[in-house]
Amino acid sequence: MEGHLLMSEKERRRKSAFDRVKTGGLSQKAAAMVLGLSYRQCRRSYKRYRKEGDQGLMHRSRGRPSNRAKPAAFKRKVLKRYKQRYAPLDMGPTLAAEKLAEEGLEVHPETLRRWTLEEGLRRKRCKRATHRSRRERKGHFGELVQMDGSHHCWFGPERPQTCVMDMVDDATGITLALMDEEETTELAMRLLWAWIKRYGVPRALYTDKKNVFVTDREPTLEEQLAGQEPKTAFGKACEKLGIDIIPAHSPQAKGRVERKHGVFQDRFLKELALRGITRIPTANTLLLNGFVEGLNDKFALEPVHREDYHLPLPKDIRLEDVFCFEYSRVVQNDWTIRFENRHYQVLEANRPLPRPKNKVLVRVRLDGRLHLLYQGHALAYQTLSQPELRRRHGITPQAPEPQDIALVPKAPARHRPPDNHPWRQGCTLMRAETRK
Repeated sequence: MEGHLLMSEKERRRKSAFDRVKTGGLSQKAAAMVLGLSYRQCRRSYKRYRKEGDQGLMHRSRGRPSNRAKPAAFKRKVLKRYKQRYAPLDMGPTLAAEKLAEEGLEVHPETLRRWTLEEGLRRKRCKRATHRSRRERKGHFGELVQMDGSHHCWFGPERPQTCVMDMVDDATGITLALMDEEETTELAMRLLWAWIKRYGVPRALYTDKKNVFVTDREPTLEEQLAGQEPKTAFGKACEKLGIDIIPAHSPQAKGRVERKHGVFQDRFLKELALRGITRIPTANTLLLNGFVEGLNDKFALEPVHREDYHLPLPKDIRLEDVFCFEYSRVVQNDWTIRFENRHYQVLEANRPLPRPKNKVLVRVRLDGRLHLLYQGHALAYQTLSQPELRRRHGITPQAPEPQDIALVPKAPARHRPPDNHPWRQGCTLMRAETRK
């Protein structure tokens, strides 16, 4: 027979057995047992092999189009749309199939993957397997929430990197995310604030060892006397809420949030490009109003146990007083406090009124408002401007004198006290006694 035939392993095994039957080395009954066929089926296959040769062993449907195949016109339309809109974004077949279905072009992701490979629009990607010890998920929602930031060019390679911070529940995979320019303490506070408003106070957070979450500085004298460990501003906020911070020793330890970064860098990146979003506030609006809910509906799992480990926020705790920055300052003799090169006057009407040398807590909220507290009570204060400070301390502001242009500046004249100065009286008496 002319030409070449591509035979499968099953067809080659049948050819080898039927050749032995043909030469008398094997009976048809024994060949049926070797090939795992019934006797009648073996007789039919052997008869077709004797009549048609090697081609008789091949399946009759090979080379014929499938009865369930999509029409050629539909295939061309899908590939044209993919090449026009989704191929420039390097969008994978799964996400691209979802987007095509929204446009009315419904196709299975595996079918789209095969079509794009045939057309050369994508290449096969082989992932190298890495051995890791598997850690089972936690059993309850809110028992452990992983938290981390992902730095990426979210608005395109021509724009600077920004950070998407993500929280992922270990038991269910439920996620929540926010974007900012950097991975800052404020971003972590705002994200945890949004999580608490939606689900409640989680039991523990699993983070990395960045200085946003934990610190390795030496404790101050006040912390040593109080027996406290050094904490960041975010750590102090979690301590008020009873949330434990567990630092991870490697990225693989918090693999769920790391893998979620990959989902965001695939889906959220392309969603921003499709919508033409290039600003952080608009991106956060998209995250909090539909995009994250879509991911949770698609990827979230049911926990092993139904009990929710999130705790409700106590009624006596206000989140704006929890997620803030706190500093300790000393009251001066004129009942003023200096903070960030500004002076604040503590008013006399405060009860209790702090005395000079007492310490006052300065609390800066995330909205920029500043509050002074003494013994847990808010203090009324007044911000002092620089001219007011000069008048209060008897300083008269003078106009600056014009400076002479000189290569070498003149040294100021040294002041010499006169002989009748009180400071020199002891020296004058000593000289008189020496002359005698």
